[in-house]
Amino acid sequence: MKRFLVALACISMVLDMSAQQNGWTSLFDGKSLKGWKKIAGNASYEIQDGAIVGITDLASPVNSFIVTDKEYGDFELELEVKIDDTTSNSGIQVRSHFDPKGNNGNGKVYGYQYELDPSYRRWTGGLYDEGRRDWLYPLTLNPEAQKAYKPFAFNKVRVQCVKNNIRTWINGVPAAYVVDTIDHSGFIALQVHRITDPTFAGRKIHWKNIRIRSLDKVSADVPKNAYVMNYIPNYLSEAEKKNGWKLLFDGVSSKGWVGAYKKEFPAKGWLIKDGLITVQASNGGESTNGGDIVTEKEYGAFDLSFDFRITRGANSGVKYFVTLGQNNQGSAIGLEYQVLDDKLHPDAKLGRNGDRTLASLYDLIPAVKQPRFVHGPGEWNTGSVDVYTNNHVEHQLNGIKVLEYERGSKEYKDLVAISKYKVWPNFGEAKKGKILLQDHGNEVSYRSIKIRELK
Repeated sequence: MKRFLVALACISMVLDMSAQQNGWTSLFDGKSLKGWKKIAGNASYEIQDGAIVGITDLASPVNSFIVTDKEYGDFELELEVKIDDTTSNSGIQVRSHFDPKGNNGNGKVYGYQYELDPSYRRWTGGLYDEGRRDWLYPLTLNPEAQKAYKPFAFNKVRVQCVKNNIRTWINGVPAAYVVDTIDHSGFIALQVHRITDPTFAGRKIHWKNIRIRSLDKVSADVPKNAYVMNYIPNYLSEAEKKNGWKLLFDGVSSKGWVGAYKKEFPAKGWLIKDGLITVQASNGGESTNGGDIVTEKEYGAFDLSFDFRITRGANSGVKYFVTLGQNNQGSAIGLEYQVLDDKLHPDAKLGRNGDRTLASLYDLIPAVKQPRFVHGPGEWNTGSVDVYTNNHVEHQLNGIKVLEYERGSKEYKDLVAISKYKVWPNFGEAKKGKILLQDHGNEVSYRSIKIRELK
């Protein structure tokens, strides 16, 4: 037995030396909380079987955290985590901060959070902005990663933060990819979520083998279909460029856009300033001022993403498969991702079952939205339309899918037959079409309009 223990010690020493040679530094010695301190909340943290164990406490008024004594900027973090049940939501903070006066004096931790979610939602590996902006990368953006978490077992977490790039993995599977500029350094923290249900008291989260090393660039192994949530306006990251994304709006000019049924960009009604392309307010009518604008190029299968900001009571829309073959009055005809103030614009109450509300396929299919993922007037939203080569189409709002349909299917044709579009033969079924931003007489701004063609 003595020889066996000596052998184990030697192996451990070799592994530790190897880790040090690769630049890794341990953040947890396996037997104490040296290098960590507790802030906010009443949950307890103990050392059990070589792991830090966080234990929920019903008396805690806020989320609890232990944080590193040091702050870190550009780094790679690895650790293993186990949650004993499917209800104890938790997280790992990176580049985070503390406001002792926040939460009515109970203290507030804020910053990037690697989500730990053992529930049916399966968002472990997603990126959340604790105490500030809410979800940055809900894992609905990466369905493959949703399969990677193993309940009731230790899972390997990996995070890379380099300059504006934050990437996450769960058990070796790429999860979130966010490009952002808010924080470039901060502490690392382990969260025990606040609970209000007495039956959740005493639930445990285990963390072990926590290590970190400096890093000067993120990994280049970006899956081809990985979605990058880019919060830098009118900018493409290297990962996006590599995966075929292109800007449709450069932030400074009307290049690539013309007025619908026109050869040039409208002389009035649209303003390009401060990185935004804005349809200006007029009389609230369709295309009665500057008129709609369309891309010069046509697109078939594609991923389209755009940021938009509405004003109170505003109405606009992003249309696709616009052919301009109808020569109609008012707005040009096409499939429309509705952009609307649902609370104040009367169009939200028209149509059938809410099919004229924000993010809906206008007059055809209503968007099913969660209120927390809808940002109101004056705030930015990210919309997206994914049209696959098999004519499957999805609308998303702030990373959450809100509807899907099969273009040209019987179900689709039946919806068209009872809509305002029934007068147009084969409505929305063209092989290619232009992208359109609608002038509906209300002020709405757009930015970060980008597209990736699919083959």
